[in-house]
Amino acid sequence: MDIVLRDFIPEDVPWLVDQHGTHYAQAEGFDASFGALVAEILAAYRRDRDPSCERAFIAQRGDERLGSIFCVRQDAETAKLRLFLLVPEARGQGLGQRLLDACMDYARETGYSRMVLWTHESHRAACALYAKNGWTLEGARPVRSFGVDLVEQHWSIGLR
Repeated sequence: MDIVLRDFIPEDVPWLVDQHGTHYAQAEGFDASFGALVAEILAAYRRDRDPSCERAFIAQRGDERLGSIFCVRQDAETAKLRLFLLVPEARGQGLGQRLLDACMDYARETGYSRMVLWTHESHRAACALYAKNGWTLEGARPVRSFGVDLVEQHWSIGLR
Protein backbone atom coordinates (compact mmCIF):
# COMPACT_ATOMS: atom_id res chain seq x y z
CA MET A 1 0.00 0.00 0.00
CA ASP A 2 1.30 3.45 -0.93
CA ILE A 3 2.20 6.14 1.57
CA VAL A 4 0.23 9.35 1.06
CA LEU A 5 0.94 12.83 2.41
CA ARG A 6 -2.35 14.31 3.51
CA ASP A 7 -3.38 17.46 5.32
CA PHE A 8 -3.50 17.55 9.10
CA ILE A 9 -6.93 17.08 10.69
CA PRO A 10 -7.92 17.70 14.33
CA GLU A 11 -8.14 13.94 14.93
CA ASP A 12 -4.35 13.80 14.47
CA VAL A 13 -3.71 15.76 17.68
CA PRO A 14 -3.80 12.86 20.18
CA TRP A 15 -1.57 10.73 17.94
CA LEU A 16 0.97 13.55 17.47
CA VAL A 17 1.15 14.33 21.20
CA ASP A 18 1.46 10.63 22.08
CA GLN A 19 4.07 9.84 19.40
CA HIS A 20 6.28 12.81 20.25
CA GLY A 21 5.97 12.24 23.99
CA THR A 22 6.51 8.48 23.85
CA HIS A 23 9.32 8.50 21.29
CA TYR A 24 11.40 11.19 22.98
CA ALA A 25 10.84 9.73 26.44
CA GLN A 26 12.12 6.34 25.25
CA ALA A 27 14.90 7.56 22.95
CA GLU A 28 16.24 10.50 24.95
CA GLY A 29 14.70 10.43 28.42
CA PHE A 30 12.53 13.52 27.91
CA ASP A 31 10.01 14.17 30.67
CA ALA A 32 6.30 14.90 30.24
CA SER A 33 6.96 18.59 29.56
CA PHE A 34 7.85 17.71 25.95
CA GLY A 35 4.43 16.19 25.24
CA ALA A 36 2.88 19.25 26.86
CA LEU A 37 4.89 21.52 24.54
CA VAL A 38 3.72 19.54 21.49
CA ALA A 39 0.12 19.90 22.71
CA GLU A 40 0.61 23.68 23.06
CA ILE A 41 2.12 23.93 19.55
CA LEU A 42 -0.82 22.01 18.11
CA ALA A 43 -3.40 24.09 20.01
CA ALA A 44 -1.80 27.28 18.68
CA TYR A 45 -1.73 25.87 15.15
CA ARG A 46 -5.40 24.93 15.28
CA ARG A 47 -6.39 28.25 16.84
CA ASP A 48 -4.21 30.64 14.82
CA ARG A 49 -3.44 28.88 11.52
CA ASP A 50 -3.50 31.05 8.41
CA PRO A 51 -4.42 28.58 5.63
CA SER A 52 -2.98 30.95 3.02
CA CYS A 53 0.58 30.42 4.32
CA GLU A 54 0.64 27.55 6.84
CA ARG A 55 0.22 23.83 6.27
CA ALA A 56 0.86 20.51 7.94
CA PHE A 57 1.46 17.15 6.27
CA ILE A 58 0.72 13.75 7.78
CA ALA A 59 2.31 10.69 6.17
CA GLN A 60 -0.10 7.78 6.20
CA ARG A 61 -0.26 4.22 4.82
CA GLY A 62 -3.77 2.83 4.98
CA ASP A 63 -5.03 3.67 8.48
CA GLU A 64 -1.52 3.95 9.94
CA ARG A 65 0.05 7.35 10.53
CA LEU A 66 3.81 7.30 9.93
CA GLY A 67 5.00 10.88 10.32
CA SER A 68 4.39 14.60 10.30
CA ILE A 69 5.87 17.94 9.32
CA PHE A 70 4.47 21.46 9.77
CA CYS A 71 5.20 24.71 7.93
CA VAL A 72 4.16 27.74 9.98
CA ARG A 73 4.65 31.48 9.55
CA GLN A 74 7.38 33.08 11.61
CA ASP A 75 7.13 36.42 9.78
CA ALA A 76 6.27 37.66 6.28
CA GLU A 77 9.52 36.31 4.78
CA THR A 78 10.28 33.36 7.06
CA ALA A 79 8.61 29.98 7.48
CA LYS A 80 9.31 27.75 10.46
CA LEU A 81 9.52 23.96 10.20
CA ARG A 82 7.91 22.27 13.21
CA LEU A 83 6.89 18.84 14.50
CA PHE A 84 8.97 16.79 12.04
CA LEU A 85 8.56 13.18 13.13
CA LEU A 86 8.82 9.69 11.67
CA VAL A 87 7.79 6.62 13.61
CA PRO A 88 10.77 4.25 13.97
CA GLU A 89 9.37 1.63 11.58
CA ALA A 90 9.07 4.26 8.80
CA ARG A 91 12.68 5.40 8.92
CA GLY A 92 15.32 4.57 6.32
CA GLN A 93 12.85 4.46 3.41
CA GLY A 94 13.14 8.03 2.11
CA LEU A 95 9.97 9.22 3.82
CA GLY A 96 11.83 11.87 5.84
CA GLN A 97 13.19 13.34 2.61
CA ARG A 98 9.74 13.23 1.06
CA LEU A 99 8.20 15.10 4.03
CA LEU A 100 11.01 17.66 4.06
CA ASP A 101 10.63 18.22 0.31
CA ALA A 102 6.86 18.69 0.64
CA CYS A 103 7.31 21.22 3.46
CA MET A 104 10.05 23.20 1.73
CA ASP A 105 8.21 23.14 -1.62
CA TYR A 106 5.09 24.45 0.09
CA ALA A 107 7.09 27.25 1.76
CA ARG A 108 8.61 28.25 -1.61
CA GLU A 109 5.24 28.13 -3.39
CA THR A 110 3.71 30.27 -0.66
CA GLY A 111 6.35 32.95 -1.19
CA TYR A 112 8.63 32.57 1.80
CA SER A 113 12.26 33.47 1.11
CA ARG A 114 13.72 31.69 4.13
CA MET A 115 12.97 28.79 6.44
CA VAL A 116 14.18 28.12 9.99
CA LEU A 117 13.93 25.34 12.54
CA TRP A 118 14.91 24.52 16.11
CA THR A 119 16.10 21.05 17.11
CA HIS A 120 18.62 19.22 19.27
CA GLU A 121 22.04 17.87 18.34
CA SER A 122 20.95 14.41 19.48
CA HIS A 123 18.55 14.19 16.52
CA ARG A 124 21.43 13.12 14.32
CA ALA A 125 19.49 11.63 11.41
CA ALA A 126 17.32 14.74 11.07
CA CYS A 127 20.35 17.04 11.33
CA ALA A 128 22.14 15.02 8.63
CA LEU A 129 19.05 15.35 6.41
CA TYR A 130 18.98 19.13 6.93
CA ALA A 131 22.68 19.46 6.09
CA LYS A 132 22.30 17.24 2.98
CA ASN A 133 19.50 19.54 1.78
CA GLY A 134 21.48 22.75 2.13
CA TRP A 135 20.38 23.93 5.55
CA THR A 136 22.97 25.86 7.60
CA LEU A 137 23.53 25.38 11.33
CA GLU A 138 23.24 28.95 12.61
CA GLY A 139 23.96 28.27 16.26
CA ALA A 140 24.11 25.72 19.04
CA ARG A 141 24.13 26.00 22.82
CA PRO A 142 23.89 23.67 25.78
CA VAL A 143 20.53 23.77 27.58
CA ARG A 144 18.59 21.85 30.17
CA SER A 145 15.20 21.09 28.65
CA PHE A 146 12.58 18.42 29.15
CA GLY A 147 14.47 17.08 32.17
CA VAL A 148 17.74 16.36 30.33
CA ASP A 149 20.91 18.12 29.21
CA LEU A 150 20.79 18.86 25.47
CA VAL A 151 22.51 20.92 22.81
CA GLU A 152 19.88 23.12 21.18
CA GLN A 153 20.40 23.96 17.52
CA HIS A 154 19.01 26.59 15.17
CA TRP A 155 19.13 25.92 11.41
CA SER A 156 18.10 28.00 8.39
CA ILE A 157 17.94 27.85 4.61
CA GLY A 158 17.28 30.36 1.82
CA LEU A 159 14.40 29.32 -0.39
CA ARG A 160 15.05 31.52 -3.42
